[in-house]
Amino acid sequence: MIVILGLALVFLGFPTVWLFYGSDWLRAERVSVSGTRVLTPAQVRAAADVPLGKPLISVDTEAIETRLRRKLPRIDSVDVVRSWPTGIGLKVVERTPVLIVQKGGKFVEVDDEGVRFATVSEAPKGVPALELTLSRSSSAAASLRRFGESRLVREAVVVARAVPAAVARGTQTVKVRSYDDISLELRDGRTVVWGSSEKGAVKARTLTALMKASPGARYFDVSVPTAPASSVS
Repeated sequence: MIVILGLALVFLGFPTVWLFYGSDWLRAERVSVSGTRVLTPAQVRAAADVPLGKPLISVDTEAIETRLRRKLPRIDSVDVVRSWPTGIGLKVVERTPVLIVQKGGKFVEVDDEGVRFATVSEAPKGVPALELTLSRSSSAAASLRRFGESRLVREAVVVARAVPAAVARGTQTVKVRSYDDISLELRDGRTVVWGSSEKGAVKARTLTALMKASPGARYFDVSVPTAPASSVS
């Protein structure tokens, strides 16, 4: 009985293996792309370089993911799936710029992890500019030596994400002079001194209350949230 069962499995296995690897029915013939916003589906397909014509089961999906993230840094994550019987699906999530850095006549986009992922000729609308205006003071120089420029950029990102939504929508520039000297310039001319990125949630609540209490103020300081200040000039 065992011998008969074994022979049956062998004979049943051959057609299955042939179906997946030898037949023309289950081969990669089309590539679908979803989730793109700035990138085009054609760009994603070209970077993915899916081996069309090969058995669908043998397509290396991890290798495709690696190629896409290497060739297209704008991609934050991608899910490569087999869409039986003949398709490969590429589900893309693009990075979203939180800040932009002007470089010559172009703009470098920075995401919520501080990754500089793309250079564009036009600044995306509604995204604040980052200015690294490191002062010549000894404390600023020490801050730069200790944390490095990349860390200071990440600190600016943390601040940009922590500010209240209404303030974020009106922010034109995030200025970084040192680790604990970060400020916001709003589009209506008002200034917010934030300090370091620490205690962001507390500073956000304090700033909201301060702006309601002083609607005519042009200058707000929440660097020490337990002792906030505002003034008309």
